[in-house]
Amino acid sequence: MIGLLPRTRVYVEEPTLSDADTMVEIHADAFARGWSAEDLEALMAQPNVFALAIRRESIFGIRRLVGFVLVRVAADEAEILTIAVSPSRRGRGYGRLLMEEAMRKLYRERVGACFLEVNRDNDRAVGLYQLLGFEEVGMRKGYYAGDAESDGSALVMRLQLR
Repeated sequence: MIGLLPRTRVYVEEPTLSDADTMVEIHADAFARGWSAEDLEALMAQPNVFALAIRRESIFGIRRLVGFVLVRVAADEAEILTIAVSPSRRGRGYGRLLMEEAMRKLYRERVGACFLEVNRDNDRAVGLYQLLGFEEVGMRKGYYAGDAESDGSALVMRLQLR
């Protein structure tokens, strides 16, 4: 058909260390306090940490990293260390896809519960986590660098996987 573009394909897969610079850029666009490539590479090198990346494929077959999640596992619990999606790709379900795949991986690895912290003023993220079954279990006041519109409090949320 003339004038119609093929449907965009997305892939969730493990990132490589060569993705670190792109991941740092995406993280810096999502958070007031970003991480360096060295920080990210050090985390990804830990045996109890895994990362998942979401890539969007162009009509020319080029896959570009547009988001990622970083997860730490300790015994039968896990923590979402960070999740970020490129600003130009937000609101398209990429964060949800990343979280769903991370939860499936944790379930396969027999992890019992997953925790995360989220800025309580980030309504979109809080809504996503609630939709996925996370429940608020605590609050950390001043956890994030606050701005004029936020006190920087973090909700601590938990999802029972098993």
